[in-house]
Amino acid sequence: MLHPQARDLIDLLVARGVPPTEAMAPAEARTAYRDRRSYAQPTPPDVAEVRDLQADEVPLRAYRPLGTSAQAVLPVLVYFHGGGWTIGDLDTHDVVCRELANGSGCAVVAVDYRLAPEHRFPAAFDDALAATRWVAEHAAALRVDASRLAVGGDSAGGNLAAAVALAARDQADGRGPLPIAYQLLIYPAVDMRRAHPSYDSNGQGYILTKEAMRYYCDHYLGEGNTAALTDWRASPLLAASHAGLPPALVITAGFDPLRDEGRDYARALNAGGVQANEVCFDQQIHGFITMGGLLDEANTALALCGAELRRHLKP
Repeated sequence: MLHPQARDLIDLLVARGVPPTEAMAPAEARTAYRDRRSYAQPTPPDVAEVRDLQADEVPLRAYRPLGTSAQAVLPVLVYFHGGGWTIGDLDTHDVVCRELANGSGCAVVAVDYRLAPEHRFPAAFDDALAATRWVAEHAAALRVDASRLAVGGDSAGGNLAAAVALAARDQADGRGPLPIAYQLLIYPAVDMRRAHPSYDSNGQGYILTKEAMRYYCDHYLGEGNTAALTDWRASPLLAASHAGLPPALVITAGFDPLRDEGRDYARALNAGGVQANEVCFDQQIHGFITMGGLLDEANTALALCGAELRRHLKP
């Protein structure tokens, strides 16, 4: 059954007459998504340090967890926010990044990649890969350990994290090794064909709809760009091989159109000999991880993510 808190949230959005994302222009949808923080997210927890940086043309925000010394060399998570490659920014996921930093004991570097439709595929992927490499190359200045570097993200950000891990394995940018130690994939979008059964069973009534996914994918890939649907940079599930990738935690949600592709990605990693665990929050909806002010299981999920990062990235 749908969690009562999730049901209350859906009913609240209906009662307030909040329009679906796909009914808004991208600029309007970005504002609405940003404004939703005021009632859905908890109070931002304190961290030891927050600073804004620039990786060439890509804005970043770096966090260091509470209780760490300024000179400590920490493992690092490069994090890509969700939002269908169209909405979201450093501020919409500030609380999540703070909580992941404190929960894991890792530094977190959030990436403000370019958004569609102004910047279509593969712009977001290119920015994500470039930012990850920049963090690895500037590890000493950032006081992080490049040998303990993880990638992660939620939804579209999970898509980018999975694609970056594939690119790093294959040195797809032609710039040499880029070791990645772990993947944190939170309800990732990994198959742009959008044909898994959960698109039908969960495609209406749970905030993220089939229509919204079409909206996001059309903005990112370009409407009618069928060739991109099967490009591994857009659909990591369709990569020729998943062998040799870093271990992963895949979080899914029971009432999410993306549930089945997330499950299948964990299985594809396992089939390739990769240690990957899928944890499904059966009663939850897509996007719940950012709604810890209303959904208790968001905080449970983030605590799990932090614990797994800590376990896999320890010295």
